[in-house]
This record gives sequence, structure tokens and C-alpha cells, in this order.
Amino acid sequence: METRRIKVTLIDEMLGTNPRADIHEKFISSNAPDAETRAEELEHLPTDEMVKNEMTVFYRQDGQPAMACYHMYGFFKSACGFLRKVKGTKSEKIKAYKKIIDGLIKVYPDKSDSSGRYLTLHLPEGTEIGNCQRPLRAQTMQGERVALANSETVPAGTWFECDVCVWDDNLWDTVEEWLDYGEFNGLGQWRSSGKGSFKWEYVS
Repeated sequence: METRRIKVTLIDEMLGTNPRADIHEKFISSNAPDAETRAEELEHLPTDEMVKNEMTVFYRQDGQPAMACYHMYGFFKSACGFLRKVKGTKSEKIKAYKKIIDGLIKVYPDKSDSSGRYLTLHLPEGTEIGNCQRPLRAQTMQGERVALANSETVPAGTWFECDVCVWDDNLWDTVEEWLDYGEFNGLGQWRSSGKGSFKWEYVS
């Protein structure tokens, strides 16, 4: 087992993925495995006064925007799922990759405090949380329908650090391959347009 610390820096803005607190409590956190987890997630969401209606948002950690560690697991699974289809990649050789990521890889804000679950997003000096509105189109039996989506954003240059713990040291080259893929398809919503793409580096 080896733990390495990485720094992730956005090269395009990233969009928030969480509904505001009242919607989260009604439809999402009600399915949380225990009351403690439910209360913690609600505690880290901004209040209704801080965001507009129908806006997806970031968690908050000590007043700063944050993302949950599980977003990194989701990114690893997405990256591996795509790269497995590419001949010659390390990901191509991995079987049952979702179970491997769930069972052999852990992400912490700081390994010395393994109870932490949220990664603080550090915005570039002089910037602030913004928002991104875009149309969502869907083909239905009644024809094309268009809805407007609205999300909090953090700008390019925003960064966070985390400890990545890998139980099988032979997986590190593959984890690096996934992280490299983040420059092409990254974190948060609307990733297909380049939103949430990032570069990464080891922190010495």
C-alpha cells in the first residue's frame, strides 16, 4: 500500500453537481445509509439564501466551495470505462474495474485525518463563485423539449489537493493514466464540453 499526494488544477471552469439543501434532503439524502451521513451532507450544502432556485451547487467546507471525495471515485470509474476501449492503454487490461476502484483505492483530504470527506476548492485570488446557464435538449414523443439548467461554477485555476491511497502498488501507472485523462474529460457537470477538465501533479 502506498499513499501519494496530488494537486489538481482546473484548466476550465467546473460546474456544481448538488441540488440545494431542501431538494437534497427530500430526494437524495433521505436515501443516505445512516442519519449521521445525511446530516453531514446537508451541513455541507449552502443555504437557500446563498443560491438561486433550481441551481446545482457545490458543497461548502469552512465557508469555501468543496467537492466530496467520492467525486474522485466517480471520475476514476468514468475514465477507466472510456480508456478500456482504447487499445494499448493500461486500463484495457483491467477487469471488474468498478470493484477494483471501490475496494483498492481511497481518496482523503489528508491521510493523517482519514475521517475527512470533502476537498476544499481554492479559487484564484480575485475570483469568486460564478454560474453557468445552458439549455438541455431532449427528444420526446411530443417533439424536442428544451429546459434551462443553471449551476454554480468555480473558475479555471481553481485547485485542490488530496491523498490517494492505492492498496496494490501495481495500479499506480493506471491511476496516473486516469488522471492524465482529466485533461480531456474532467469533473462536474457538462464534461463533454470541456468543463471541469484539469491538469495534475504530485505534491512533494
